[in-house]
Amino acid sequence: MDGEKVSVEAGKPIVCKAAVAREPGEPLVIEEIMVAPPGHHEVRVRIICTTLCHSDVTFWKMKDYPAVFPRILGHEAIGVVESVGEDVDEVVEGDVVIPVFLPECGDCADCKSKKSNLCSKFPFEPTPWMPGDETSRFTDLKGEVLYHFLNVSSFSEYTVLNIANIVKIDPSIPPSRACLLSCGVSTGVGAAWKTANVEAGSTVAIFGLGSIGLAVAEGSRICGATKIIGVDVNQEKFELGKKFGITDFVNVGECGDKPVSQVINEMTGGGADFCFECVGLASLMEQAYASCRKGWGKTIILGVEKPGSQITFQCSDVILGGRTLTGSLFGGLKAKSDIPILLKRYMDKELELDKFVTHEVSFEDINKAFDLLLEGKSIRCVIWMDK
Repeated sequence: MDGEKVSVEAGKPIVCKAAVAREPGEPLVIEEIMVAPPGHHEVRVRIICTTLCHSDVTFWKMKDYPAVFPRILGHEAIGVVESVGEDVDEVVEGDVVIPVFLPECGDCADCKSKKSNLCSKFPFEPTPWMPGDETSRFTDLKGEVLYHFLNVSSFSEYTVLNIANIVKIDPSIPPSRACLLSCGVSTGVGAAWKTANVEAGSTVAIFGLGSIGLAVAEGSRICGATKIIGVDVNQEKFELGKKFGITDFVNVGECGDKPVSQVINEMTGGGADFCFECVGLASLMEQAYASCRKGWGKTIILGVEKPGSQITFQCSDVILGGRTLTGSLFGGLKAKSDIPILLKRYMDKELELDKFVTHEVSFEDINKAFDLLLEGKSIRCVIWMDK
């Protein structure tokens, strides 16, 4: 990918195509929209390609807030900086960047600490606005406001992002692979690498073998785990999971009267060293915790339950078990420093990104990407803006 010359549109609104979600669950509408120039600490980015993440589908189906319509979804992508706003010195026009949903301002106590990846200047929430701004950079040609999604909105030929939500990368890396680290693969690999710190020779159990669970398996494989157990209701996921390092499989529907935790405890001689919940079910989170080895087992929650859901544990299990339970947003990664490391691991052939891409479509066929994901046929579908 080569950089671009300074845009002749810098400082002016741009008319471009976007795939707009106008009604819950209805096909996206490709239409012309207006994208405002970047403001203070903002950049406008021309999207090269984007992918479809399950979070996009969740908000596309959702009828109540935080779902709002009309909205430009999409948050896994790669692009080229078209123009920059005031006080932007981190990137220049023509730089290749990956947008990320989780901000990293670099100035707050959390961003300066190695202990957290949660920016306190821009606390993460599924706001329909620009970070800390509560205005939109998108309108349709009738002047109606179009809402943002997860600080990115990549289902548009151009989008505007705060510099806290972009990572400059090496332009020589294939865009269809680099874009995968914008969210899903980074989250799963990072959870194994950063949040859990999976150790060589350890045993891992992964609850849910969707794209995040498979990325956890890939991260656990890279970290040297010797037994990686996949837990799912779909037996076909075992053959797929083997490509990502899964060594054993538990079909939840074939456990009989035994809880999954008992099956895993028997398989591992006392529980897995690390358990990852990647579905978003409170009951499965409890089973994952119960599947961890007493004394040192760690359970990492990646799945997102519906608002208000609760997890229940017996106090004696917590006190006497000695296990750890933690959540992990974006895999515990600090995007600006850790994504370049993952990209180098890809270039060094340690991190195998190619196997995550199962389909590629043109932007005009973006609704086909939704169909493929809903039918369970796709891990990641790359959506090309110009192909």
